[in-house]
Amino acid sequence: MLSFLSKKKTVNINPVQTPVSPVPPALQPAGQTPGASAAQPVPVQTNTASKAAEIAKNTQLQAAKEKITKGLVNIKDIIAPSLVEVDFDHIRINNVFYRTLFVAGYPRYVAANWLHPLLSFDKSLFISMYIYPTESKVILEDLKRKIAEMEATIQVDMKRGKVIDPSVQVSLDDALALQAQLAKGAERFYQFSLYITIPSETIEDLNRFAKEVESTLGSLLIIPKHATLSQEEGFKSTLPMSIDKLDVTRNMDTTSLATTFPFTTASLSANEGILYGINEHDGSLVIFNRFSLENSNSVIFGKSGAGKSFLVKLEVMRTLMFGADVFVIDPEGEYKDITRALGGDLLDFSFNSPIKINPFDLSGIVTEGENELGLKILSIHGLMRVIMGELSPTEDALLDKALVLTYKQKGITPDPETQKKEPPLMEDLYKVLLGMEEENARHLAERLEKFVKGSLAGIFNQQSNVSLKNQLTVFNIKELEAELRPMAIFSILDFIWTKIKRDVKKRLLIVDEAWYLMKHPDSATFLYGIAKRARKYYLGVTTITQDVEDFLSTDHGKAIITNSSLQILLKQSTAAIDKLAEVFYLSSGEKHFLLSAGVGEGLFFAGASHAAVQFIASSQEYQLATSKPQEVRQDPSFPNVPKIPSV
Repeated sequence: MLSFLSKKKTVNINPVQTPVSPVPPALQPAGQTPGASAAQPVPVQTNTASKAAEIAKNTQLQAAKEKITKGLVNIKDIIAPSLVEVDFDHIRINNVFYRTLFVAGYPRYVAANWLHPLLSFDKSLFISMYIYPTESKVILEDLKRKIAEMEATIQVDMKRGKVIDPSVQVSLDDALALQAQLAKGAERFYQFSLYITIPSETIEDLNRFAKEVESTLGSLLIIPKHATLSQEEGFKSTLPMSIDKLDVTRNMDTTSLATTFPFTTASLSANEGILYGINEHDGSLVIFNRFSLENSNSVIFGKSGAGKSFLVKLEVMRTLMFGADVFVIDPEGEYKDITRALGGDLLDFSFNSPIKINPFDLSGIVTEGENELGLKILSIHGLMRVIMGELSPTEDALLDKALVLTYKQKGITPDPETQKKEPPLMEDLYKVLLGMEEENARHLAERLEKFVKGSLAGIFNQQSNVSLKNQLTVFNIKELEAELRPMAIFSILDFIWTKIKRDVKKRLLIVDEAWYLMKHPDSATFLYGIAKRARKYYLGVTTITQDVEDFLSTDHGKAIITNSSLQILLKQSTAAIDKLAEVFYLSSGEKHFLLSAGVGEGLFFAGASHAAVQFIASSQEYQLATSKPQEVRQDPSFPNVPKIPSV
């Protein structure tokens, strides 16, 4: 302090207090006494004037600088919101509402990762945890006093003959245990704060999401409270600035605190299964066995060129190595190379192809609780609606009567022993309809005539000559017209499903461009029925589509998604992302990822776990799986052919 005062004196510019050297009498002005030299202010006034001028100049420069700076755009101007509105129970920033909750009560017993339901909440949340270490010496002194108080309370109750308060006894036991652990150094003492801020676009959604968060916390025996009249402080406390403005703490020891750490991981590595790719969150391998889930079905959504077929081909090649059978319905002829390379059966389904499938085939097996003939007639009903169009109730009843009669003429009845006989053809149904007296029956026969005698004769009107004995079977329908593809896919699916029921083993059924079936309610119902019952026959159905709108616009499409435990979303278009976000409950970050994802990147949902994955292939797999024209051709005229990556 003395040093500070001495420095202060040396810069004092007061002329009265500033000492000056005495001036000789010979140099003094006339009429001035020698003693006046002690108070001569002339030199000091000169220094003071220069100092004042310098200060004034600096002041002017500072004012000019502030004026120029005021007109410039700085970081604060860029990040500052245009509107901040603080209410007693929420805060609004621009067009987004926020509400902050703080945790006021915790459960007595917890397990590791007990905050997982909160951390994996379907909506994006701002969650902040503050940890304050505390001196053990201070805590031990407080514990000693608290223990003495509780022991005294218990002694008094015992002397008065009162029943000991259980909560006091429990608190005493906890305090004694904590005191022993702190004294040994086995535990340390902390104070812990937990805050949650909920964002939402509207106040109605904010109220709804807040109730959902409170319900989730309540299921964990956590007591949340609204930061009423402190929403601004609560919002700032959940920003990534490490500033706790609410200061609502709870005492915790080291063990209890460790259980609050967000150890939730997006790792999807398992001890068995096939390799899908690399987890982009932590760089781990995504190794997964889809047959270990509740059901083995999967759906794959992505825009054209996102890598859907590439991913499925990789899955096919790797699944075959584990002994599973694979059936593929290929509308674009993309699986030819992989089928030939792996020695599979490639069945070209077209007008001139010798491959024929009879929609009236029966499996010939007896399944307890199922009427094989009845189920087949129901599936043929669906096929006929796809072929003929909408049917009136009268026409539907006539068709059912005709189908029963058609099978009966071949000696096939609900008796399982008769169902091993040769099944009828579409021509037999046509003749039965012509032979019926009702006028509507003749109209149905006319709609069916082109498939029996007309331009489309021969496709669905011959006995099946397909044998599904190969481990890989691909049905190529590329040469069929677009209007016939739904009928062909329906018939092939029905044929495969009939064969699958004969022998239960691990199989995959891949339906590419499934939106063809979603365009018709009956074919959509049939695909949903297969997906729903596939688990009983050890079958995994993979549904692939790029037309997300058509698939999700139907109830059956959504039902197929909910009955698929494995869901993969690749790069999406802006037109489809909102619909997907609604169905899959995507966060804003996941939506942004799908819009900006590269080829072969996507979100991998497996049960309750999901992660961002980069799907990878070896150089040999890449050559078989790629469907890019320039890479398939390997033509020198393509100057920008990328080098095939190797892993």
